Amino acid sequence: MESNIQYRDFSYYYDRLTTDIDYQMWSNYIIEIINRKNLKSKRLLEMACGTGNISINMAKLGFKVTAADFSSDMLSVAYSKALDNDVSIKFLCQDMANMMINEKFGVMLCLCDSINYLTDDNQIISLFNWAYDHIEDDGILIFDINSPYKLRNIIGNNTFTYNEDDIVYIWDNYLNDDTVDFYISFFVKEGELYRRFDEIHTERIYKIDQLTQMLRHAGFSNIEIYDGFTFNSPSIKSERINFIVQKNNS
Repeated sequence: MESNIQYRDFSYYYDRLTTDIDYQMWSNYIIEIINRKNLKSKRLLEMACGTGNISINMAKLGFKVTAADFSSDMLSVAYSKALDNDVSIKFLCQDMANMMINEKFGVMLCLCDSINYLTDDNQIISLFNWAYDHIEDDGILIFDINSPYKLRNIIGNNTFTYNEDDIVYIWDNYLNDDTVDFYISFFVKEGELYRRFDEIHTERIYKIDQLTQMLRHAGFSNIEIYDGFTFNSPSIKSERINFIVQKNNS
């Protein structure tokens, strides 16, 4: 069995195993938000960019994109895809909880429930404080979370599997008080045999008011909260919750 370093081997299978994620829908939603806010800045940062799907879409639309992720393997995949798509993106290997970019951006993104991966209050506070200091006046931070309902009732204490001829995974989830642990075992065919590697991930369950309080403490006052990919108020059974946070020019 190989070690469970996050997003090492998994990086090279990530896109294939996440075909349920509609990156074009994500990108369209972001553009609609930008248009509604009448933002003119083209400076965009995506934190926890993964394999770069949304960053590439935004670069194609004319944004000057910086994309950061803590996984060098994910960034390697993203860089190759950016070359294939003939777009220029600045890729940085940085942890979203400890950003060290001395620039300002009109749009900041932290998507695909990446915020849930920050399991300590200090990590969230550090991110929101840094974001407030590095967003241009009237700029926006867009992020989302897996809702408490989804993590407790859909993901928590359930097992999911994927089975194709050349790759199989078994994904076991364990619900704790305020976190869910993901134990994922992959089996990848190499020649006549299958190679196994394992990953362990944890997502924290956040309530809307917890994150709202942290955002206000960082200095944000204009905070909009919606059901995933809509402009409707979230319900008790919303599975994804979107936050649109604007830095007021004051």
